[in-house]
Amino acid sequence: TQIFTFAFLPLTVLLYFPVYFLSGKFSALKKLRATDLVLIGLSLAFYAWACFDDVFRLCGYIIAVWIMGTILSKTQENKRKTALVLMLSFCGILAFVLFLAKYIGFAADILNFIVGTSFKPKSIMAILGISFVTFSAVSYIVDVYKGKAEAGNLIDAALYLTFFPKVVSGPIVLYRDFKPQSPKVSLDNLSDGMLRVMIGFAKKVILADTFGLVLSKAAYAVDVPTAWGMGFLYMLQIYYDFSGYSDIAIGVSKMIGYNFAENFNFPYLSTSITEFWRRWHISLGSWFREYIYFPLGGSRCSKGRTLLNIGVVFLLTGIWHGAGLTYIIWGMINGVCNMAERLLAGKKIYDKTPKIVKWFFTMGVTYVCWQFFRAPNIRAAGRYILSMFGLIEYDSLVYTWQYYFDSQIIVFMVIGFLGATVFGLPKVQKLYNRAVSAPVGYAVNMIVAALLFILAIIFMVNSTYSPFLYFQY
Repeated sequence: TQIFTFAFLPLTVLLYFPVYFLSGKFSALKKLRATDLVLIGLSLAFYAWACFDDVFRLCGYIIAVWIMGTILSKTQENKRKTALVLMLSFCGILAFVLFLAKYIGFAADILNFIVGTSFKPKSIMAILGISFVTFSAVSYIVDVYKGKAEAGNLIDAALYLTFFPKVVSGPIVLYRDFKPQSPKVSLDNLSDGMLRVMIGFAKKVILADTFGLVLSKAAYAVDVPTAWGMGFLYMLQIYYDFSGYSDIAIGVSKMIGYNFAENFNFPYLSTSITEFWRRWHISLGSWFREYIYFPLGGSRCSKGRTLLNIGVVFLLTGIWHGAGLTYIIWGMINGVCNMAERLLAGKKIYDKTPKIVKWFFTMGVTYVCWQFFRAPNIRAAGRYILSMFGLIEYDSLVYTWQYYFDSQIIVFMVIGFLGATVFGLPKVQKLYNRAVSAPVGYAVNMIVAALLFILAIIFMVNSTYSPFLYFQY
């Protein structure tokens, strides 16, 4: 984050903006697509800085995906050839590469358990952000196949797949939404983008990293108050970490003229798990809905088939996050709750249940689910949940809750809770939008964001920074 903020982002401004404005004056530069080439170069440099060896694999991956997309666009009249190319695209380039990168070890563990062997393969081609790159590749191929976007040339494919604000951890932008964009650099976009970047940076460094620092000190053998408190800290950490990253990605894209949809919409205000997934990681939900749920039949099938489709989507969501039983259980719990809510929808008893009751239930399920998401394995998750209810007693504890939860952390927890809930209430949002719509209000908003940004830098200098959580996916 330090290098990105103080080196890479200024370099992007210095290189991209002059080329953008010169392209508007010189047709030769525009014809050469100089701005796109600069962005591709910057994106590859960004990727190489994160992991130099992976950039060569990424380039090969991009070329392969582009070739498949081009072949698909030229074989539309021959359905048999098109189907064959589509199958090869998914099996040969997408599924196989993702399997080798993330799931071969998990598959080997299952095989060893069944057969009784001790085979331990090494994962290969595990390029940085492979899951998000694969999602983009699927979108590219399917949108070309369905005729919703043109395959374009290699520059189009490379720009979409490498675009540095989203390449590592999203948000997941569909190809048909990315391809038609004609970037527009303006003072309004620049200021709005900078504001978003500063807010996202503050979310990450001030809140998420502060919560993460406390969590890193805690063992799984804790007393009841500490167990509940740590679970709540993780609930806040993962929200501010990932939504902060999304804010930065959306803000940087806005600065250079690209508009991406929101990725978070105050998910901790949800009164159902179904609503939670409409507010949490929105781009992931959109991708699964578009490329998994709808092709399976969506809700246009019988009630039983619709429930099955929902279950498949959430099972795959869990598997996508990681090759482990904890992620699968996390996905299954969310899937079962979504299926139950679909069955209860329209029922009098459900409709008359007070929203506050639904909210407490939804947050309770979310809270428990995050413990599976956080835990290294099933045993650790189970023991931790049992310790929350005092069902496991430890002979000795290194520290109790008083050590972890001092007055400073409690203040940050209150701020984090209010920021994730109260600030998202419709009336509060309406007041905020009305305030910042006036020039004075906008100026005050920018000043506050700048002060938070400076405070975040101070926190970062004091070594409370840690990598974004979703970098591992």
